[in-house]
Amino acid sequence: MTGILTMKKKFFIITAFTAACSFLMTACNSNYTYKKKGYFKIDFPEKKYQLFDKPGYPYSFEYPVYATVIKDSSFFGDATENPWWINIDVPQLGGRIYISYKEVAKSNFDSLVNDAFKMAYRKHTDISTGINDSLIQTANGVEGIYFSLAGNTATANQFFLTDSTTHFLRGALYFDAAPNEDSLGIVNDFLKKDLLHLVNTLKWK
Repeated sequence: MTGILTMKKKFFIITAFTAACSFLMTACNSNYTYKKKGYFKIDFPEKKYQLFDKPGYPYSFEYPVYATVIKDSSFFGDATENPWWINIDVPQLGGRIYISYKEVAKSNFDSLVNDAFKMAYRKHTDISTGINDSLIQTANGVEGIYFSLAGNTATANQFFLTDSTTHFLRGALYFDAAPNEDSLGIVNDFLKKDLLHLVNTLKWK
């Protein structure tokens, strides 16, 4: 009886070893290649800037040479408040910077600032994993707030600029793609530098 049990054990071991070898040989001959999760490589353009200084506009600034300025004539289907609203398109990266401008009066300055904070916080609080607002003070005497939003928000970069007496300009970067912090992160970082350059070169007229 003991001999039979021993033979069975040997047979089981040999069978298991043969099956394992067959599996390994089959696996080694397969064409499967493990691929890490990743995103398409993006070739970023060289950073160079040009001046936007159109006659009749109450502001000027520098923007990338790989971008195009387009006059904006509608806001959610309605006419813009004045003719100084523009879009800065970056077609190579699928981005668009929306620039809106409003004239400041004594009665509407607080309202303009509150609306800018609402656009950053109220519309993104449920989606954003963090919002940071930082004070802007440039060498050209321009002041404002820059909003950096984390998470899968429609926009990760917003700002407003003002002199508190006459001018109020708001900007926001959007992409023609589903919001995804991981895939858009590197592009957001690249264009954020262009936004900050715009901010630091902006002048009121």
